[in-house]
Amino acid sequence: MSTPRNPIERFHVVIPAGGVGSRLWPLSRASAPKFLHDLTGSGQTLLQDTWDRLSPVSGEDRIMVVTGQAHQGAVVEQIEALDLKNLVLELSPKDSTAAIILAAAILAKREPDVIIGSFAADHVIQESEVFQAAVREAIEVAATGKIVTIGIEPTSPSVAFGYIKTGDALSVAGAPNARAVDKFIEKPKMATARKYVESGNYLWNAGMFIAPAQLLLDELAKSEPELHKQLLELADAWDGMYRESVMHRVWPNLKKIAIDYSIAEPAAEAGLVAVIPGKFTWHDVGDFAAIAELQSNGRRGNLAVLGNAKVLADSSSGILVSDTERLIALIGVEDIIVVDTPDALLVTTKEHAQRVKQLVDALKATGHGDLL
Repeated sequence: MSTPRNPIERFHVVIPAGGVGSRLWPLSRASAPKFLHDLTGSGQTLLQDTWDRLSPVSGEDRIMVVTGQAHQGAVVEQIEALDLKNLVLELSPKDSTAAIILAAAILAKREPDVIIGSFAADHVIQESEVFQAAVREAIEVAATGKIVTIGIEPTSPSVAFGYIKTGDALSVAGAPNARAVDKFIEKPKMATARKYVESGNYLWNAGMFIAPAQLLLDELAKSEPELHKQLLELADAWDGMYRESVMHRVWPNLKKIAIDYSIAEPAAEAGLVAVIPGKFTWHDVGDFAAIAELQSNGRRGNLAVLGNAKVLADSSSGILVSDTERLIALIGVEDIIVVDTPDALLVTTKEHAQRVKQLVDALKATGHGDLL
């Protein structure tokens, strides 16, 4: 009889690399979403930063990337150490449940006792060692039969994120900061968010989940039995000769649903979810205003500059993102956002950065899909 593996030996990272990042148009597009760009001036893309942040915990041979078929070439080029058996290509976007649970099902077929950790490819996290310590705590708690999330300690009231209401402290060896999760809460109004932050009992939900793969599958079977059945069928065929035919038959019919709704929220109600508070700086880089705050390199006074643009700026502030080499001159404009690409130019202000998504919706509605 084999000796049970310790939790860290069972750990396998899953990086869902999807989403268009429509609030970052025209830089982020369906063909080149935000995780494939360097949005912080680090010299690496968000995907590369995510890989480097997680590989010290799992090892490079235990990281699976789930992405769209259109991004295969870019992902393989950017992550040279990625083992191709750990690259899962989606036919089309089907939201986070399909992406994460297909990966979990494939890995569970290979290693029945595997613990997976799902971490988005397009987040910015500073203090990597603090983050890694939180992940290691989460792995220890997951090994006790829990779904664990890493919640972010709020820096201010925000209506941009969902919240996690924390419960009692848990007694788990190797996880001194673990707490139970009472419930997940949708994005609140500002007055409510202010009360949450003042109470000290709420964390931002960053969508990080660490759990035994089999537990995730069991919970999905309760809430979405048809989706569970379909994903198991895909996983059964994944490492065999019929993968492509099964994928083309099954994938188009998968239900689109976020893992928060299919698994996290019902499991929290059943007392199966725990949280590790994240004491590191975290950004989801949701819009250009967020990039302006992150950008420390290439600043021209109060103007953050990302890309290779030739810039002349006089009494101007905000962010300029360029994918061209043409000269851009700014005079006397405050909190401006300029995004220059070969076929589209965006000019707005930091105050209206969130409204870029509405512009993208308008482009879709007016038949300009070629620009998306």
